[in-house]
Amino acid sequence: MSLLQLECVSKRFGALTVADEISFSVGEGEALGIIGPNGAGKSTLFNLITGNIAADTGTIRFGGADLTRVPPMARCLSGMGRTFQIPQPFEKLTVFENVLVAGSFGAQRSESGAYVRCAGILADTGLLDKANVPAGGLTLLQRKRLELARALATEPRLLLLDEIAGGLTEAECHALVATIRAIHAKGVAVIWIEHVLHALTSIVERLLVLNFGRVIGMGAPADIMASRAVREIYLGIEV
Repeated sequence: MSLLQLECVSKRFGALTVADEISFSVGEGEALGIIGPNGAGKSTLFNLITGNIAADTGTIRFGGADLTRVPPMARCLSGMGRTFQIPQPFEKLTVFENVLVAGSFGAQRSESGAYVRCAGILADTGLLDKANVPAGGLTLLQRKRLELARALATEPRLLLLDEIAGGLTEAECHALVATIRAIHAKGVAVIWIEHVLHALTSIVERLLVLNFGRVIGMGAPADIMASRAVREIYLGIEV
């Protein structure tokens, strides 16, 4: 059964088309990777899914409900969780307080009701020992882990990850992949935008390729990476 469905979703800013009749679906518990060159429209696609940008045409369904004109907060409450490419925590709040805010408002739990769950999320994301540290003092990896923890605190059925492995060392990347794999193993569906392809393909079952706002391919990772069109896009030359 499809958890998320996009049908001919398009978005234009003046003469610039950033999403061109995009259609695809993601099943319950599935992991889908999204790749494409810079400027392909990947983050814009996430903004359309989460409602940060309104689609001009097309339909977005989640859990069988039409969310095309529903605001971002309602989409979050319906079960969409998201990380952003550049983590922006509440820097003067502690790590635990950052996650507690997400759990209280994003999952509509009472503060006391969210305490135990948030502590568990910090343990799952490797941040429990940083619970009382102000978020402004975290390293890049720790900020990315906090971004993931905040998204998980909203109790998502679908987790959208926007280049969460970018800028990490190889060891940090492996550690983060292990965390994401464990989350996915619990049945959470994942859509992951990433340039670190070995991290992405170690988890996702399918890859979707975007270029200039248009889907140019979707399928098994091995088939997509062997595609002539995909290689020409990434290399910038005719293969």
